[in-house]
Formats: sequence, C-alpha cells, structure tokens
Amino acid sequence: MFMFLFLVVALAVVVAAVTLSVVGGGESAPLPEAVPERLADPLPYDRPVNRGDVEALRFPLALRGYRMADVDDALGRLGAEIAERDARIVDLETALAGARAATATTSLRKPAEEDHQ
Repeated sequence: MFMFLFLVVALAVVVAAVTLSVVGGGESAPLPEAVPERLADPLPYDRPVNRGDVEALRFPLALRGYRMADVDDALGRLGAEIAERDARIVDLETALAGARAATATTSLRKPAEEDHQ
C-alpha cells in the first residue's frame, strides 16, 4: 500500500512539474506561438521566371504536405521546360529579325522595261 501511495504522489509531482513548465509557471511566459515558415526567396514579380529561379526555389518543411523528392522532380522538369521554351523563343526572334532584315534590303519593285533591253 505504501508503494502505491508513493507512486501516485510521484506521478502527481511529475504531472504538476510538466504542467507548470508548459503553462508558464515561474519567471518565463508560456510557450510562444510557432511562426509558420514562408518562402525565403519567392519567384520574382518584376520579370519573367527563368530556369535559375525555379532551380533556386525551395519550399519550407511542414508536418503535412508533399514529398520533397516529388516537388524537386516537378521543379526540375518545369525548369527544363522553361529553359527549352526560352531557347525556342530566342531562335524564333532571331529568325524573324533575319527575315525582316532580308526583306528590308530586297526591293519589291518590278524592274522597268528599259532595264531588260
């Protein structure tokens, strides 16, 4: 009987100590609210997103969320597709500039009859 009473008192002391430390007994205040993590470097708003932006993007860890490997794979694919798209745009703009330059130097006028004789 004495052992049972001792265990009950010891349990009550442990519960009281844990409760006081969590609730804020003594000099310290209660535990502060956890600040949710946010993206340290979000995507830029003032310019188009490029491959480097996507590769540098890192999401904060959370208790519930997505698997990091899946997110990294998706970001890798998006980065590659953005780089491919940007390269294609540069190629098309270069071809367009070349076509405009060729048209500007080529005369569209029909030669006069005098030039053929």
